[in-house]
Amino acid sequence: MVAIVALGIALSVAAVHLTGGSKTATLAGADQAMSRFAEDFPDEKVTLVRLTADARTAFLDIGLGRIGIVHSVGDCFLTRIVTPEDVAVLNFGDVNTVSFRLADFTWKGGCFRFASAADAQGLLKALQPQHPSSAREAA
Repeated sequence: MVAIVALGIALSVAAVHLTGGSKTATLAGADQAMSRFAEDFPDEKVTLVRLTADARTAFLDIGLGRIGIVHSVGDCFLTRIVTPEDVAVLNFGDVNTVSFRLADFTWKGGCFRFASAADAQGLLKALQPQHPSSAREAA
């Protein structure tokens, strides 16, 4: 009986894999990232898109100190809007890598590698807490 159950589970997993259920979604480019983000947040205006090197995640500048995120989970995408206050831990790896952990329990964040150091630096700067004194000095 146990062998039949194990065989049934193995066949189910194989069927899901062979029908494309184990594929990871990727973004074709900035336009697809903006389009997918607009499905969930139609009123947000995107000013800049930073796409990771593996095309699994896009970070979108949407103003007012907020970043939109489009991230692949399996064959689908999740979207979020985050602010520096949502970031529990922020690290800068090599010149092209940023990692962070969010306080949100539904998605913790991750490690993101970019093709350009400028994109990594831009995201790092956008997610760093803004101190009131630095805002006054910049004004």
